[in-house]
Amino acid sequence: MNDDSAVAALSALAHADRLAAFRMLVRAGPNGMASGEIAEALSIPPTRMSFHLASLERAHLLRSWRDGRRILYAASYDDMRQLLAFLTEDCCSGNPEICGNLGDAFASTCAPETCR
Repeated sequence: MNDDSAVAALSALAHADRLAAFRMLVRAGPNGMASGEIAEALSIPPTRMSFHLASLERAHLLRSWRDGRRILYAASYDDMRQLLAFLTEDCCSGNPEICGNLGDAFASTCAPETCR
């Protein structure tokens, strides 16, 4: 990941609705959710939710596919891991004791089937 990709991903996440949708999709797992379900769960109008999901997809944080008439979205776990790695690659200037054990903190919040 480079600076431009990281800025695009962080910019996409810098909105309350998009952040909530992304976190919901991370929890949903690799099978994802339909855009209408996401909008309903977050009480966001479907057209506005589609706009937000498209922003997250352009930033490579989500992937989408069609299932009949529905569009399903899922978190792009590989791209999410790349962003997290980019953000922490220079952690504490080589003094990891300053940052604590980020790996354990991440692992404790992550479902095993999605964080491999």
